[in-house]
Amino acid sequence: MSENTPSKPSLVHEGPFAGWSTWGNGSDPFETLTGPFYMKSLGEGRYQCAFMPTDQHCNGMGNIHGGALMTFADFALFAHAYDYMESGPCVTMHFESQFVGAAKPDTLIESSGDIVRATRTMLFLRGTLSQAGKPILAYSAILKRIGL
Repeated sequence: MSENTPSKPSLVHEGPFAGWSTWGNGSDPFETLTGPFYMKSLGEGRYQCAFMPTDQHCNGMGNIHGGALMTFADFALFAHAYDYMESGPCVTMHFESQFVGAAKPDTLIESSGDIVRATRTMLFLRGTLSQAGKPILAYSAILKRIGL
């Protein structure tokens, strides 16, 4: 299970992701190590997520490693659920993904996602990672609200 707190993401002030936010400020050491991953509010509780993969994210065939894509998707699902986590932190209770295309380094990967249903104790989400407008990974997840 992965865990994330509803702490406020840090705003990025410089570079190509200036104006975006990240939890890559040490609050999640694994995401800090594997990212950096970014999120940006689109308004009305919706968020766009992105990361720029490099050679360090590749597998032996020169494609982005599936583990890197699933790690980014896990970050993204918490970003997509961010406005629903005000009552407390959540953990990933279930995560499912389907690889539908290959991704290459040095080309932006983005996530779009939706809350399918929100209950008092669980959030149901689905999303898609894409690169250059082509889907590369579809995912769905259930987040469990903890401490309720």
